[in-house]
Amino acid sequence: MRLFGNIFIPLLALVLVPLANAQEGLKIYISADMEGLTGVVTDQQLGPTGFEYQRYRQVMTDEVLTAIHAAREAGASEILVSDSHGNGQNILIEQLPEDVMVVRSWPRPLAMMEGIDESFDGAIFIGYHASTNNLRGVRAHTMSSANVTDVRLNGVIVSEAGLNAAIAGQFGVPVIMISGDDAIVEEAKDLLGDVEGAVVKWAYSFHSALTLTPAAGNKVIAEKVKAAIGRISDFSPYRLEGPIEIQISLKHYRPVELLSYLPSVERVDSHTIRYVGQDMVEISKFLQFVLSYSVSVQP
Repeated sequence: MRLFGNIFIPLLALVLVPLANAQEGLKIYISADMEGLTGVVTDQQLGPTGFEYQRYRQVMTDEVLTAIHAAREAGASEILVSDSHGNGQNILIEQLPEDVMVVRSWPRPLAMMEGIDESFDGAIFIGYHASTNNLRGVRAHTMSSANVTDVRLNGVIVSEAGLNAAIAGQFGVPVIMISGDDAIVEEAKDLLGDVEGAVVKWAYSFHSALTLTPAAGNKVIAEKVKAAIGRISDFSPYRLEGPIEIQISLKHYRPVELLSYLPSVERVDSHTIRYVGQDMVEISKFLQFVLSYSVSVQP
């Protein structure tokens, strides 16, 4: 061994260090929205009537694929993707690897986190946006830009990322990475701690931003996903112990008045209701009911 003493130790180090840092057999949950995608600035990228929507379905698919491939390279062996924007049918699923499962359409009790459970090691948020309370995020809103003006869990203002992190936390799953504009990355870090944040654009206003190109955005996303999985043991779940209070403020007073007829709902003011659930599963189901129910819903 002395003959090779000067080269054996460095070679051994080169072999052992990657092995020590490798993350193998991990199960990763990816929740994907659209407002935080690279280049998205208006509704023209976000729904079927927008002139750029079909192009941005591809951008969304590419960013999800980037996250999948980066997670695989970092050691993930099982991945579930939640299509969590608009009608829940945006991702071009035929382009995803055949061993990836996808959650599509609505309603679903856990909304943007449907399918999450205790078996996952980490959650990744792709294409997320700032909360409705944020003064500068691109397309900043929480759940509904048309109807919701404030959402709080136990008195703390939350974005969709905060709500979804709390749902993941219910199952002991930490959020490890988020992509979007600089406003949501800052919000997520303030609430969740040192998560990996892929900033793909910088907000000028609700409908404008300085943005990377999709190719450059994908490079940042891949880098941050690998970094997050590389230190996945550093992250802790955002866990709220029950009972949990949610306050929701709505733009119009009539749904608030009608919801207050329910014995479990308290009307706090003309535009705000309060509900207490035993855990985030109950909170999520209640929120889905508030924002989705109509007597005219079909079929």
